[in-house]
Amino acid sequence: MERSNDDAWDRSIRSGSDFLQLNIDDAPAGGLADWLARRLRLAMADGSLPVGSRLPATRVLAGELGVSRGVVTEAYQRLREDGHVAGRGRGGTVVVATPVTAPPPTSATAPPPAFPVRPAVPAAPVTGGPFAAPPGDDVFDVLRAAPARIDLSPGVPDLAAFPRSAWLRAERAVLGRLPATGLGYGDPRGTPELRLAVVNWLARNRGIRADPDEVLVVSGTSQTLALLARVLRDDGIRRVAVEDPGSLGARLHLRHWGMDTPPVPVDDEGIRVGELRASGAPAVLVTPAHQFPTGVVLGGGRRRELVRWAADGGLVVEDDYDAEHRYDRPPVPALRAMLPGRVCYAGSVSKLLAPALRTGWVLAPRRYRDALVDAKRYADLGNAVLPQLVLARLMESGEMERHLRFLRRRHRRRRDAMVEAIAAHLPGAVVHGAAAGLHVTVTFDADFADTDLAAAALARGVKVQPLSWHRQHPSRPGLVLGYAVSTPADIAAGVAALGAALRHLT
Repeated sequence: MERSNDDAWDRSIRSGSDFLQLNIDDAPAGGLADWLARRLRLAMADGSLPVGSRLPATRVLAGELGVSRGVVTEAYQRLREDGHVAGRGRGGTVVVATPVTAPPPTSATAPPPAFPVRPAVPAAPVTGGPFAAPPGDDVFDVLRAAPARIDLSPGVPDLAAFPRSAWLRAERAVLGRLPATGLGYGDPRGTPELRLAVVNWLARNRGIRADPDEVLVVSGTSQTLALLARVLRDDGIRRVAVEDPGSLGARLHLRHWGMDTPPVPVDDEGIRVGELRASGAPAVLVTPAHQFPTGVVLGGGRRRELVRWAADGGLVVEDDYDAEHRYDRPPVPALRAMLPGRVCYAGSVSKLLAPALRTGWVLAPRRYRDALVDAKRYADLGNAVLPQLVLARLMESGEMERHLRFLRRRHRRRRDAMVEAIAAHLPGAVVHGAAAGLHVTVTFDADFADTDLAAAALARGVKVQPLSWHRQHPSRPGLVLGYAVSTPADIAAGVAALGAALRHLT
């Protein structure tokens, strides 16, 4: 990505905060504290920061924005003088009253990284274990069960970093206050506590303003797709377009529930909306914040095109994949914030905490909301109540933000180790999507089957996913390499084994 000489870009990658989507480049010169205080007042007025919300520590917010701590301290002090916030000692700075004013304008979309479109390469014969045939419904179960000394599969955070102590503290607090009636059957929509916590989390971190009644708690994004497929089928929709390349897992889920999944190409600006229109599909599944697997961000022009397509009657299913895990670029707003009536928004804690929690949420357009609740009710009567209450406490206490900051530092080091190892051991590989997420994609200017490379790597004790698994149309060979789970030393050893496998293959 040739951006090292672009001063504006260099500034922007240091100036973004997930909190309220703040970008210091929007501030006027010489008025940073005024700008920050004004943005916070607007967030209080429009409900993004309701009474009881905790503001980030001055040190933390200053670091994320790339300003002096004094700027944030001065802004907070002005809010104290106005009676809008109060200091609570170790409890931090808390909103105690909200002003009345208009909501802030939507911020501009960040420029995406490049993912060049390349010509297709003929596939070679497929060999080797999980890679011996086209992937079936159980392909990920088979791959997970395959023995390997180093796992570079994508899609999993650093599970060793799970905040066990914070979870146990929150669990004890929840159980200490929970009445006996709280142990009965819950609301199939989810507990009121978690739905409120999700609304506040999305307002703070994703620029989405919603009401708790709009939130349906589900067992991860996979259940969102399952429930939505049933509801859309009842509404006469049988086709959901998907990105190409795009998630094999999402495609398998949609197809299992009777949906056709026509592919729409992705380039360095994201999904090609013109080709989406040409497909005739009435709905589309997209990962605009960090496209899987390429890592591109949906560009500003494409966002506007997609919003126009949706306004003309299309339905966008937004999988907010890896939105929080970013290292070298500013945050981008969710599509749901732009057109709530035509966007079905899906999120989860699988990449923030652990997939084992099986907890996510969906915000659907009004016309589908009741039908989704009915589908959830008859699927499982609702998620388990106790984990919801514990998660709500973590989200409202600030523990989730602290954990996310910790993960970013840890994942960044592992990302750096992955990029360095690729440069050393796979010198012909092109790296995509390194600015954010939990994986990188590499492509090769060569004529071989990436399934053969994945099989050869597995024979050397290294587990990876071939890029062709996530494509419907043939193209250059590649690999999708996760780095969040492995230590830097294991990453280096795993990529070295990949290099040896590649030399033997070619």
